[in-house]
Amino acid sequence: MRAVMVANPKGGAGKTTLATNLAGHFANEGNKVTLCDLDRQQSSLRWLAFRDGAHPPINGVFAGNQLGFSPPSGQDWVILDAPAGLQGYKLSDYLRSVDKVIVPVVPSVFDMAATEDFLNSLRSDLRGRRGVVGIVAMRVDPRTKAAAMLEEFLKHFDLPLLAYLRNTQNYVNVAAAGASLFDPPRAKNKKDIEQWQGVLQWLSA
Repeated sequence: MRAVMVANPKGGAGKTTLATNLAGHFANEGNKVTLCDLDRQQSSLRWLAFRDGAHPPINGVFAGNQLGFSPPSGQDWVILDAPAGLQGYKLSDYLRSVDKVIVPVVPSVFDMAATEDFLNSLRSDLRGRRGVVGIVAMRVDPRTKAAAMLEEFLKHFDLPLLAYLRNTQNYVNVAAAGASLFDPPRAKNKKDIEQWQGVLQWLSA
């Protein structure tokens, strides 16, 4: 079993978008997948409630009320959708249970400032575990000044920038149907799926 947590201290960074699409990808690869919603708002589970039964199945679990996290057994992939503001012993507990952490970042001054302390906490908790944390730039074109600013910011942390995901209604449209970019039909999402390749390769390495 492989476990991945999607986490960022700030709301609206794109955690649920990443978590649901990751779950959709691995389910479409024929894996047994559980999506663990750690947020009291339960956005990931709401997404699952709309999922068409014709799509590959994804198990959904609300795990935000557990004192200590125990990944479900018998699964190939477990995706954790973390709440905003995750810190302290709860963050440390989840980190012990996962193989990888993806941090979505919107390249704005406010978002990067909020993320800085979180990345420092991750670095402290994961001391001795290299290659665990990766960054995904959300809703940004890599040719912009905002992207260059994010790259400069990440130099201080020595963390890989896995992908730039563009701002598109495709994510909104598939989410409304409880689907992911990777669920059929995929042709109209081809450009966005291509942007995910760095993320998927890093997770599978």
